[in-house]
Amino acid sequence: MTSGTRQQRYRDLMSAFPTGIAVVTSLDTEKQPRGMTCSSITSATLDPPTLLVCLRIGSATLQAVTSHGSFTINLLHEGGQHAAEVFSGPDPDRFARVTWKQSWSGLPWLVEDAFAMAECQVSGILRVGDHAVVLGAVNMIYQTTGTPLLYGLRSFAAWPQPVTSDRLPLCVE
Repeated sequence: MTSGTRQQRYRDLMSAFPTGIAVVTSLDTEKQPRGMTCSSITSATLDPPTLLVCLRIGSATLQAVTSHGSFTINLLHEGGQHAAEVFSGPDPDRFARVTWKQSWSGLPWLVEDAFAMAECQVSGILRVGDHAVVLGAVNMIYQTTGTPLLYGLRSFAAWPQPVTSDRLPLCVE
């Protein structure tokens, strides 16, 4: 199997796994906002509260995160597809196309597109292939009610409304 075929099969595999969508933001050395759409986010530890994000090597966002030492995770709500598309494209002036403000510590916060935001201090970075795994200790959380924006099978969707049921959970310990 060629490298190109292997990469395409891997993309196909991961597109079949739906995930929430966030925009990771920070400030560069000139205090200009930088950000990118990211679906590679997960909880790393509860004590201390730490998130893990994967950012592309060479991206302006990763450079900003490493130089500033902090970042925000903006969890997008179902109406945030525009922001997800803006921050996944090549436009160098992404922040001019969305509404944002500074968080409590001055980091970029997508106030209209995110139902939750976490401010993080970089606590570790590990380079893996063409990405950097960045660990962020969570310092501040802002959250409202909202329906998460999902991405899977190369399309956006909203989290389905919960269905009430008398059925037992699929897994019981």
